[in-house]
Amino acid sequence: MSHRITAERGAPSTLGASLADGGVHVAVHSDNADSIELCLFDDAGTREIERLALPGRDGGLRFGFVPGLAAGARYGLRASGPWDPANGHRFDPSKLLVDPYAVALDRPFTYHPDLSAPPEQMLDSAPFVPRAIVSATGRDAEPLPFRAPGLVYELLVRAFSQRHPAVPVELRGTVAALAEPTLLDHLENIGVETVELMPIAAWIDERHLTALNLTNAWGYNPITHMAPDPRLAPGGLAEIRRTVEALHRRGIRVLLDVVFNHSGEGDAEGPTLCYRGLDNALYYRHAAEDPGLLVNDTGCGNTFALDRAPVARLVLDTLRHWVETTGVDGFRYDLATVLGRTPDGFSLEAPVMQELPADPVLKDRIHVAEPWDIGPGGYQVGSFPPPWLEWHDRFRDDVRRFWRGDAGMIGTLATRLAGSADLYGRDGKRPSAGFNILAAHDGFTLADLTMYADKHNEANGEDNRDGHNDNHSWNNGVEGATDDPGVIEARGRDIRALLATLFVARGTPMLLNGDEFGRSQGGNNNAYAQDNEIIWLDWEQADDALAAYVARLARLRREHPALAADAFLTGTPLNGGEPDVVWLREDGAALEEADWHDGERRLLGMALTAPAPSDGAQPHVEERVLVYLNAGREDAAVTLPAARAGRSYVLTLQSDAPQLPPRRLDGRMVLKARSVFILTEDPVSRFS
Repeated sequence: MSHRITAERGAPSTLGASLADGGVHVAVHSDNADSIELCLFDDAGTREIERLALPGRDGGLRFGFVPGLAAGARYGLRASGPWDPANGHRFDPSKLLVDPYAVALDRPFTYHPDLSAPPEQMLDSAPFVPRAIVSATGRDAEPLPFRAPGLVYELLVRAFSQRHPAVPVELRGTVAALAEPTLLDHLENIGVETVELMPIAAWIDERHLTALNLTNAWGYNPITHMAPDPRLAPGGLAEIRRTVEALHRRGIRVLLDVVFNHSGEGDAEGPTLCYRGLDNALYYRHAAEDPGLLVNDTGCGNTFALDRAPVARLVLDTLRHWVETTGVDGFRYDLATVLGRTPDGFSLEAPVMQELPADPVLKDRIHVAEPWDIGPGGYQVGSFPPPWLEWHDRFRDDVRRFWRGDAGMIGTLATRLAGSADLYGRDGKRPSAGFNILAAHDGFTLADLTMYADKHNEANGEDNRDGHNDNHSWNNGVEGATDDPGVIEARGRDIRALLATLFVARGTPMLLNGDEFGRSQGGNNNAYAQDNEIIWLDWEQADDALAAYVARLARLRREHPALAADAFLTGTPLNGGEPDVVWLREDGAALEEADWHDGERRLLGMALTAPAPSDGAQPHVEERVLVYLNAGREDAAVTLPAARAGRSYVLTLQSDAPQLPPRRLDGRMVLKARSVFILTEDPVSRFS
């Protein structure tokens, strides 16, 4: 069946391929193309059967209406125009292009050298390019009402379920697996309140990985932003929506990690799949002094020009698409500084930065920035205003350095425990603006932090040159795996102390998947190319006792406002009573100026006071929690501050021996080396 195409209905309000009565609207933006063709394929997506030039134009918007075309049709695009790389133009009609607004693909992206062939070779790239599928998408999904994220869990979809014995084989490694009761139970049991899914939009492997026989495992190399990758969600948007709804029924919110800073087309030698072919000069940022030179503020070969209206619109349309079609609760933005980049540098006045918080669909969602890129002025931690939240790398580094035993860390640690007001104490922000991380996908796992002093990325094929060199890690005397029971015990003690530090700090705590049960990557701190057992969670070897310990920490935090209140600790009296925090020495007295400047001090206590929850029948009372952190190698005798009348301190948790039950103390205790002790002030009658 042949089709005709018309412009008589005018430009549709929606870009991409949108169903309408009697056919399909098609619209795409290109300022510099001479013409754009719609390419239709047979039902199997193997044979190109028609090319229809889009007849309508309104500025850079090219459009047409195809009567008789229906849902399920496979299509692509071709763009004709100048081949003038020196001026940023790379039009080549031999390259089949994927619609940037595609919502479904018939196959994953795979790299092939023909995708990068110059136009004079006239190599048709269609055999190596996915076809977009015309799809009807319901836009009535509903996120949960806005709430602060609580305990966040960063989750790599494929790796999370690939080795889980209770997940059906056909579901392993997919978004659908996350709706399996066994995985939902795990998340709920350890206290997860928000999952942050690493990228699920369709991506392509970097070309150098093909030569190494490796594949991209993380997904931070996207082409289309609205279409889920068929490898992760073979059921498409409907599969993702069902999984989001299953998580919502457990009270767990869902964030998507989105990558708007660059595309998988890479540098000038990379493949032509979408934006480069549609309008390279429009979609990507180029050097002001050389319009043929791609700006690389991302380290990935290209940088989207998000200050330009069509590119900013793509971002906002994509975000609305995910909210309305799947019900996700928000987003984490990879290299988010690029969202604010203009020709003059990072600016909060950039279009996306201004439009996103005002958008009626997006303004009440959760927005989390990775607040840095590698371009000039790219480190912007603390600069993103409300409603933005941020990944907090300073927490990661400073807490690691304290537990590694670096000198002079007491004051810095106290700042991090108090909510990092040095970074977030302005513009009306609260401690929850910072996502406190011990480990994330990029870097050592929590277990490897205590097992490896150096990175071991040899499997990545780059002679261990890739990945961060300064990890603030330590190995407890042996590099890597060991059977030495003393070393194993020391590592477990350090892991539990680090976790306790995370849960007693003001801010938003975040866990990396598998850190709750001791997952190792063998010292690989850049495992983006390891879609194998290096990153797949080994559930059969999971440390269940450690997972139970994490669940206990999460429960303690939920039950005690003194640990979780979203307010900076300042030492200010509450309602004229006790200060919200007193920083303590071993003798029970407050730290003095000399103590803060003692570079050899490895012990810090804090007495936290906060209004306790009230059911309305009883007046608010102030609760008190003591926390002691000892990064030293020796036990320390500690005198506790005086408890209030009718109350005494109960040692609720000690990280070195979490199996011990809570017990009342008489005013003194021995604080074990390399440990965190958490004490609550309870009525004497409770333990009498």
